[in-house]
Amino acid sequence: MKAISLFSGGLDSQLAVCLIKQQRIEVEAVNFKSPFFGGDVKLAEAADNLGVTLTTLDISEEYMAVLKNPKYGFGKNMNPCIDCHAFMIRKAGEYMQEVDAHFIITGEVLGQRPMSQNRSSLDAVDKLSGFRGHIVRPLSALLLKPTIPEVEGWLKREELLDISGRSRVRQIELAEQLGISDYPSPAGGCLLTTENYSRRLRHLLDLKPDIGPRETEVLKYGRHFLLENRALLIVGRKAAENEAILNLAEPKDYLFKVATHPGPTSMLRYFGHPSEEDITWAAAVTARYSDAIDLPIAKIKVWQLGQSPSIREVKPFSRELTPTAL
Repeated sequence: MKAISLFSGGLDSQLAVCLIKQQRIEVEAVNFKSPFFGGDVKLAEAADNLGVTLTTLDISEEYMAVLKNPKYGFGKNMNPCIDCHAFMIRKAGEYMQEVDAHFIITGEVLGQRPMSQNRSSLDAVDKLSGFRGHIVRPLSALLLKPTIPEVEGWLKREELLDISGRSRVRQIELAEQLGISDYPSPAGGCLLTTENYSRRLRHLLDLKPDIGPRETEVLKYGRHFLLENRALLIVGRKAAENEAILNLAEPKDYLFKVATHPGPTSMLRYFGHPSEEDITWAAAVTARYSDAIDLPIAKIKVWQLGQSPSIREVKPFSRELTPTAL
């Protein structure tokens, strides 16, 4: 008998794995990776500590359709939680069938998140996933309808739990009993739940509704400036961001760097054809965040991938007149 666990590495998902393993069920952990969540380097260590195999599945391309048109809408920001959970359970179910496993487990707790883990939402997730009856939530199972694994006797229902609500007291006590001490805080980890990232994503979707996952990666880095409805300028804040911006640049993007002083790498991603005024504007913003800010004229290298840089002389924006970042 084998179960597939949706595995975030958090306390609840680790406890769910332990409760099922205690019933001598083989568990394989699955983590889903996208530009917005998943893929944490610590997941392998957490899975290894629990004695389970971890499989990471990249759902980036497929997930964009969920993000752009969620049936149940968004949470506070750009987080389509109900559709997201249903989508991941569906993918886990497909994987379950591929590896001849028998059911799916999650660390969801009834009432822990008022909008996405109430009874109605959990029922919607089950229905939308296409695997109703095969989804076991070990931490709250006694408060929910018996699932197929319980009815068929694959699991002993009486050995599952009745945890509900936002308090984590029982989970922490159980973790101590099971010797689990390494787990992240319950703050989340999904970029779509954060206000700043969601604001950037909304603007990008307005500019280009057909964006793919790679185009969203750059939203994680730098300061962002919107040039009306024509372009997005990203200005690095530190060396690691400068490198990331360079790595994410596409052939049509314009790159900027001050030629004579330390400063950021910037990228102008244009949704059309840039004018000379737009290039000058982006160069002046780049100069403003460099050590050349107080010069009357700064020399800025401007180039596209595979092309030699040209030098553009611009007056840096003053601190007072700097455009407002997103």
